[in-house]
Amino acid sequence: MQYTVSAPASLHATIQLPASKSISNRALILHSLAHGNILPCNLSDCDDTMVMTRALDGNPGHIDILAAGTAMRFLTAYLSVTPGTRIITGTQRMQQRPIRILVDALRELGARIEYVRNEGFPPLHITGTELKGEEISLAGNVSSQYISALLMIGAVLPKGLRLHLTGDIISRPYINLTLQLMRDFGAQADWTSKDCITVSPGGYTDTPFTVESDWSAASYWYQMMAIEGIKNEILKMKGEDGSSAKESENSAKEKTHPAEIELLGLFAHSYQGDSRGAEVFARLGVHTEYTNRGVKLTRKGIPAARLDEDMVDIPDLAQTFVVTCCLMNIPFRFTGLQSLKIKETDRITALITELRKLGYVIRSEQDSILLWDGERCPEDAAPVIATYEDHRMAMAFAPTCLALPHIRIDEPQVVSKSYPAYWNDLQKAGFKVE
Repeated sequence: MQYTVSAPASLHATIQLPASKSISNRALILHSLAHGNILPCNLSDCDDTMVMTRALDGNPGHIDILAAGTAMRFLTAYLSVTPGTRIITGTQRMQQRPIRILVDALRELGARIEYVRNEGFPPLHITGTELKGEEISLAGNVSSQYISALLMIGAVLPKGLRLHLTGDIISRPYINLTLQLMRDFGAQADWTSKDCITVSPGGYTDTPFTVESDWSAASYWYQMMAIEGIKNEILKMKGEDGSSAKESENSAKEKTHPAEIELLGLFAHSYQGDSRGAEVFARLGVHTEYTNRGVKLTRKGIPAARLDEDMVDIPDLAQTFVVTCCLMNIPFRFTGLQSLKIKETDRITALITELRKLGYVIRSEQDSILLWDGERCPEDAAPVIATYEDHRMAMAFAPTCLALPHIRIDEPQVVSKSYPAYWNDLQKAGFKVE
């Protein structure tokens, strides 16, 4: 299946964003560890949360989490402390994503986990038991989901958990998100030094909890506003036939109805680390106004001539900013992207491959840096963006239609992993999706 996406003449929309997947999945684990009856409200309706809900609700002996990496990591730890024997598996890609670091850590605490096929990778055979360990060390540059998985079960261990993180600690905002939610559910957990987290024993208390909207999902609407702000310049630079007429038409509409997007359910003081995206987008000319309903996005100021950013704490926004900067002709150097190689796909390679189709030559360094110095190449006559079973590839490339005649997205259904209503919301905003 393919979708062809075309832009509206002007950009005005009010969008009810999906609930945060990151918060939903953590809240479900904590709710289950509390043996609670009060299910969290406003849970995400995405695939990742649906598979988590099914796994926790029916207590099945065979759990297929499909492509949900968060569910694989969190449930591996959860099942290790939950009575019963189960096999947990996923898609072919999930069975290629490493999990040895987490399994080794859990085994050190006393977990009974065996590999069903390939050493170091799912599927896993897990027999729940009481874990006697109380102290463990882990490299700080591993996926924060490994760290969060261990922290959440720490409160139900007989002696609690002391987790020492060695070396550089990446994705601190995701770790802090987990700690905040653990405290919301009654646990005592916090940093006791710059590289050590202590979780006291005592478990969790069932509590009413409402999930906020997703800042990662918001990033695509920020991206649209950023590209919309200079699309006339992009059309002019591309020298397309009729660009002058388009430019005049768009300019006239902008004078009378400036582009504006309202995103509902976001908060200025969010638990989510990806809320920092608003600050970075401000440098690309997108202004954020916080209201009692969410945020309003408008254009303000002149975009930066260049963007250099350490994204170690916002890796899920990397695709959004890479694509946005290329379309806006803004050279960039983004560091801290070491986790992109083990996401739903190798996102570094995927971005390099797909942006070349649009005429942009970006480079990687040290498997953790993406950069673009303005180098161009011939673009495909009718580019089709491959999505690699990765929801963020589809959502980061769809807004390019604001600067191109249209864009074709292959396997567009992948957005269901985090934002099932994405294409419907684009249509509400005036985009044509065919």
